[in-house]
Amino acid sequence: MNGTTKHNNHAYPQHILLVEDEQDLAKLLILNLKALNYHVDHATTLKQAMQIIEHKKLDLILLDRMLPDGDGIMLCEQLRQAGKEVPLMLLTAKDSEADVVLGLEAGADDYLVKPFSVLELRARVKALLRRGKAQQEQTQQIEFNSVIINSSTREVTAFNKALTLTAREFDLLLFLAKHPLQVFSRMQLLEAVWGYNYDGYEHTVNSHINRLRNKLSQCSPEHDLVKTVWGVGYKFSPPEVQTH
Repeated sequence: MNGTTKHNNHAYPQHILLVEDEQDLAKLLILNLKALNYHVDHATTLKQAMQIIEHKKLDLILLDRMLPDGDGIMLCEQLRQAGKEVPLMLLTAKDSEADVVLGLEAGADDYLVKPFSVLELRARVKALLRRGKAQQEQTQQIEFNSVIINSSTREVTAFNKALTLTAREFDLLLFLAKHPLQVFSRMQLLEAVWGYNYDGYEHTVNSHINRLRNKLSQCSPEHDLVKTVWGVGYKFSPPEVQTH
């Protein structure tokens, strides 16, 4: 069935956000997407789009570039720098090679130039949703020897003990674990975990790292899973590749 995903044996419609201020085009796209059994939210500005993104779980974003309050490229960059991996397609009349490259380098997964065929849009939407679903299933659970992080249930088990983490501690651990052994500065972690526009200070990262380490060490004191790289930042060091 088009537009549905199975979860616990129940099918639910995949959720698309359309950000488009041209009303006639928006109505046409919404009609076609709903015909494929997708649930569609519609925004006409970047501000409206951000409000929806912050409060709803999305499977795909279709994003116009030229909007009343700015360029869709800005929203694309902001989402990627904040670590949000929802598939995103830019819809735009800007058709130069430089514009296409700019969009893809900003983090867009696809780029469709107006005017376009509705049939082509439908085909590309289906392809992006298939790819996004496959990636989501692939990364739903991360396992490193005795450490299991489930991004769907937001549960962590370390050395056969369940951890109780705050939402931010979990997001921090998940981000580090997705990039094992890669070193991130405090500023990079602020942008990826707290959000690009977060106006806190780098010591916020330190305090969360310390609390996270405390909880991990209670499961296995001999394993230092989150390591400090002095003068640089922090990295996730899985048990099986640790050196003594």
